Amino acid sequence: MPESPKESVWDYPRPPRVEPVSAHISVVHNGMTLVSTNGAVRVLETSHPPTYYLPIADFAEGVLVAVSGNSYCEFKGMASYFDLVTPGDVISGGAWTYENPSQGFEVLAGKVALYASRVDECRVGDEVVIPQDGDFYGGWITSNLEGPFKGAPGTLGW
Repeated sequence: MPESPKESVWDYPRPPRVEPVSAHISVVHNGMTLVSTNGAVRVLETSHPPTYYLPIADFAEGVLVAVSGNSYCEFKGMASYFDLVTPGDVISGGAWTYENPSQGFEVLAGKVALYASRVDECRVGDEVVIPQDGDFYGGWITSNLEGPFKGAPGTLGW
């Protein structure tokens, strides 16, 4: 089987682009499947691994618990946050959504992104992703990506 073509994150646009994902996406934590979906989209932005947004409706019941607090993205608008709740664990602010995204990002409404670094396993198809470095961005690194990637110490000014 031929290898997937490489994508350089430096070829991604700014402002970001949103595109549908054909691969099955799943996230597991504490032995529980948090979400399993074929309805994801990904946001591609210069220097960042893609951030995957997954339909709220595809999350297991009770996993997403809305919490107070917001942040603002110059492109996508105002984000609100969720704790991720599994038996025996709560991941504070582990996921976010844009309830009323800015123009051009309307497809993100009804979808949630989460930090791969805070859960046990995120998969794109059969591949386990590597979380993006740092605690600000939520990118998922797959084997077809080439960096360097923003997020590690010393890269926030890029």
